[in-house]
Amino acid sequence: MTDLQKSTSIAIVYHSNYGHTRRVAHAIAEGAQAVLGVQQARAIDIHEVDWDFVDAADMIVFGSAVYMGSAPAEFKAFMDETSKRWYHRKWEGKWAAGFANSGGLSGDKLLVLQQICLFAMQHGMHWTGMPLMPTGHTESDLNRLSSFLGLMTQSLDAPPEETPCQGDIGSAIWFGKHLANTMLQYS
Repeated sequence: MTDLQKSTSIAIVYHSNYGHTRRVAHAIAEGAQAVLGVQQARAIDIHEVDWDFVDAADMIVFGSAVYMGSAPAEFKAFMDETSKRWYHRKWEGKWAAGFANSGGLSGDKLLVLQQICLFAMQHGMHWTGMPLMPTGHTESDLNRLSSFLGLMTQSLDAPPEETPCQGDIGSAIWFGKHLANTMLQYS
């Protein structure tokens, strides 16, 4: 199969109470969809999961807001809901990645990424990180929060149309392209 014949699908499964994390999920999908060979990249709210699409996807990207230093109860309930998939090894061998969004500059996003990574490892998935070197620390810089385990974004106390900042949304688009290219390279 040549590179132009390869195709891949990516499910971006996320939890978002106020729309900020949803905006990041859609930016990841936008970046992935821009890569030639990506059949479909879809952002999917955990309350409206299309299990057939998620199960068939080549990669599943998990994303969550951060509450009280951890993923919120709704996201944990989603993880628990996958226990039969875990038992039957439905996602074993698939690729996984993660992202976390919080109001604080740190906001304990690293803990949530570790939680998501461990969840993916329990499913027997292959983890894809964020290999982009930070370009600076202003709101227009890519990977300004210096994350390598996955994507980190920050939402200030403003509507989702205004925050996360331009650099964080740009990082999400870059991350989506990276994930798509990784899938095409290994599929």
